[in-house]
Amino acid sequence: MNHISTFLKGFAMGVANVIPGVSGGTIAFVTGIYERLINSIKSFDGTALKLIIGRNFKELWKYVDGNFLLALMLGVVVSIVSVAKVLGVVLQNDVYKIYVSALFFGLILASVWSVYKMVKKWSFAAIIGLLIGCAIAVALAFMPQAQESKSIAYLLICGVVAMCSMIIPGVSGSFVLLLMGNYKLIMIDSVNALRRGEMEALSVLIPVGVGAVAGMAILSRVLSWLFKRFHDIAVASITGFVAGSLLTIWPWKKEVVETFTSGDKIKEKVIDYDRYLPAMDNQFWVAVGIMLIGVALMIAVEVMGSKKKDS
Repeated sequence: MNHISTFLKGFAMGVANVIPGVSGGTIAFVTGIYERLINSIKSFDGTALKLIIGRNFKELWKYVDGNFLLALMLGVVVSIVSVAKVLGVVLQNDVYKIYVSALFFGLILASVWSVYKMVKKWSFAAIIGLLIGCAIAVALAFMPQAQESKSIAYLLICGVVAMCSMIIPGVSGSFVLLLMGNYKLIMIDSVNALRRGEMEALSVLIPVGVGAVAGMAILSRVLSWLFKRFHDIAVASITGFVAGSLLTIWPWKKEVVETFTSGDKIKEKVIDYDRYLPAMDNQFWVAVGIMLIGVALMIAVEVMGSKKKDS
């Protein structure tokens, strides 16, 4: 039963990655598996390498929490190849996009209180962490886009930052790449070029991949250390991140689109959002209803989790 629960949480993380502004890290955090995930990633270290060299795979599997990672990753993969693809099509419709964003807005809104309660003792430092986390998330939503760069050093930084943002709750990796000006270069031009068999795309993707692996290895250790030494401050800061990310996933926003050419095709990319207050029409009330469903779902998850702990 525990593995099924982990699978479903991974499934939700995969779905979240399709929604603009939502990160898998947010879902991991609000479903209570975040610290375990960070510690599991961190366990791929020198000890794990020694176990591989010694062919002690049974002990390696136990050391890296293999059952947990396998169930979680299966959920993510199944989600991406099934429901997430359907959502990708649904999100092409402006009205449905509002409804999907409303559902996740409700889920995250309700989760803020759940995350807030994870802080054992609210100190002055924890409150400052909360405010700083919220301020950074809000600032990211309004940050201007940088210029595109193929510099190897910059591509390495893009990989590090993108992976860090995927691990840190409340920040979308693709959104950060967009702010850094390299979303089109990495996620569109290079990926499409590689699919066409153009190996020069690797000059972009390899540095980004190296940076992503380095970012994951370093950040998982930093976060694990922070959770052990400064648990309440770390959780409070992430609570601020999650609360601030509500601005990014606000359902009522218009995309600011830039047109560009990729080979012989004309494509578009979203460079910013214009947020607005909606008219109180039927569409608005349907969205509010879906938002409340999201709130109810998160409350139900919390209640079931509490009962499981009590039992």
